Amino acid sequence: MTTKHQIEDHKKDENKALKEKNSKAAKEYGAKQITVLEGLAPVRKRPAMYIGSTGSQGLHHLIWECLDNAIDEALGGFCNEVIIELLTDNQIKISDNGRGIPVDIHKSTGKSALEVVLTKLHAGGKFENQAYKVSGGLHGVGVSVVNALSSYLRAEVRRDGKIYMQEYKKGDPQRNVKVVGKTQETGTTILFQPDPEIFPKIEFNQSSIINHLRQQAYLTKGVKIIFADQTIQPFSNYQFYFEGGIISYVRHLNRTNTTKQENIFYVEKELNDVNVEIALQYVDEFKETVFSFANNINNPEGGTHLVGFRTALTRVINSYARGKGYLKEKDENLSGDDTREGLTAVISVKVRDPQFEGQTKSKLGNTEVRPIVDTVFSESFSAYLEEHPKDAEAIIGKSILAARARQAARAARETVLRKGILDGLSLPGKLSDCSSKNPEESELFIVEGDSAGGSCKQGRDRKFQAILPLRGKILNVEKSRLDKMLANNEVKSLIIAMGTNIGEQFDITNLRYQRIIIMTDADVDGSHIRTLLLTLYYRYFPDIIKKGYLYIAQPPLFRMQMGKKVEYIFSDQKKDQLLKEWKDQVNIQRYKGLGEMNPEQLWDTTMNPATRTMRQVNIEDIEKADEIFEILMGSEVEPRKKFIQTHAKNVKNLDI
Repeated sequence: MTTKHQIEDHKKDENKALKEKNSKAAKEYGAKQITVLEGLAPVRKRPAMYIGSTGSQGLHHLIWECLDNAIDEALGGFCNEVIIELLTDNQIKISDNGRGIPVDIHKSTGKSALEVVLTKLHAGGKFENQAYKVSGGLHGVGVSVVNALSSYLRAEVRRDGKIYMQEYKKGDPQRNVKVVGKTQETGTTILFQPDPEIFPKIEFNQSSIINHLRQQAYLTKGVKIIFADQTIQPFSNYQFYFEGGIISYVRHLNRTNTTKQENIFYVEKELNDVNVEIALQYVDEFKETVFSFANNINNPEGGTHLVGFRTALTRVINSYARGKGYLKEKDENLSGDDTREGLTAVISVKVRDPQFEGQTKSKLGNTEVRPIVDTVFSESFSAYLEEHPKDAEAIIGKSILAARARQAARAARETVLRKGILDGLSLPGKLSDCSSKNPEESELFIVEGDSAGGSCKQGRDRKFQAILPLRGKILNVEKSRLDKMLANNEVKSLIIAMGTNIGEQFDITNLRYQRIIIMTDADVDGSHIRTLLLTLYYRYFPDIIKKGYLYIAQPPLFRMQMGKKVEYIFSDQKKDQLLKEWKDQVNIQRYKGLGEMNPEQLWDTTMNPATRTMRQVNIEDIEKADEIFEILMGSEVEPRKKFIQTHAKNVKNLDI
């Protein structure tokens, strides 16, 4: 039996040992263990903190940072042309005809203002609201971050009748600013080459750049933006210039849709030093397409301007509907989801001192912006509804129809959930679940047909791999409301298997598998099923994509055997290469369907985490993805026909 004294002695020993340990650690942990990252070193040490990632998104963010500076000049009324050039050797050049970055000596540093801007994280003309009334590059770190993450950067400034130039390598100036010529023009040119030590894959996407530049041209009416790609032959050249601004933007977004209202709503007004610009139009679709911007910076996560807009929209529509008798006293108010079904809107605010969340500026946080947007929009939209009764009737009718569908969908969803609970979230004869209950290690294979499902079930690792075979093609959800979708057995099975619910009851924390893998045959039907599934996830489970939980399996196309040597081939190029290398008699088997592989082959090539290859699904350009889904899967035939005619000559192996 342990006595009280023994316990006290034990505690004394523990305290003594802890003191000795801390004393020793304190001696080892001194000033020399503190690392101070000077200048731009923090950016190179933790690049993702400043540009989001070192992948494709972060790579293109370098362009956007330089472009933001040029757009800031345009917003201030000092610039009307911006040129972006994609050059060889992974170089990008951005030029504007603004005032040019100052080059005179900065008093507190004793260096040229140009060098200060390019080497100091929190330096720029955007903090005191003197050089810029509004600015997208609020943090003042944009071009300095580009400099830090570039193996080479050259800055040229045209002002005061001279051309000034300075060169950098990995953020370090190679010489002082010097005069290299004379000119009567003004402006700034930044040429940079991303550092391969920072970016493992340097590959600029022309389509992403063009879409972003088009967006900026819509948001900055009257400014010409030119893009030239000199990496391809013949050189491509695009020019964007829109006098209509965001009205033209909404018209562009709705070009493949049937519109519900004839007149696009538009307002631009400044209140308390905040400029508010909003354009909207309803279409005969189910989804909501809303883009919000602060100082021309896209805020994909919204913010206070979006909250103010949504609040006012729901309130004004309900008020008008009740005032005109569309909603009776016994009727419940239309919800926010009802009033936003089929809505296409662009919300753009210009704020003197925008407060963004993070360097990538994904969300606006200024609390004063919400009531300003609410006031400006509600007043103007109320007047619009009164002045355009036909358009108002179409908008109200659309919202009321959405409310009825929501109520029907709620009843259908509750039926689905009751069935799911009774079945214990299992699907007899369909879902072959895994034994693990840990979502982090569990994965769900969505496979095409019973034949492939049988091979997958036999070849899988039952501990962490679940199999859900689909019979035929699932419903095209792009053309269907939620209530109709929930009546489809295949879609219903998938929802219950995932465990997340759907619609306003969706909860990603209940997801039972953190790897959901679409595995279809390598033919036209397989591609169609894969597209239908991607449409389902994009429209109703976007958070699963954003979290990185959705994948596409890559089964082999060929099995090549020469004697006892066997290789599985995933591309025609590799097949042709092996044919040249092996030369001898080669036996080639083409896998058109997953069911043609036995369970062992399917495991080795497609399901074994140690040997398989999978493509992770992500949405880098939401607007473009939305447009493609709409064209390929929507109800309008003409845009799809045009798409097919445009790309018909590029199709290879249509049904191999």
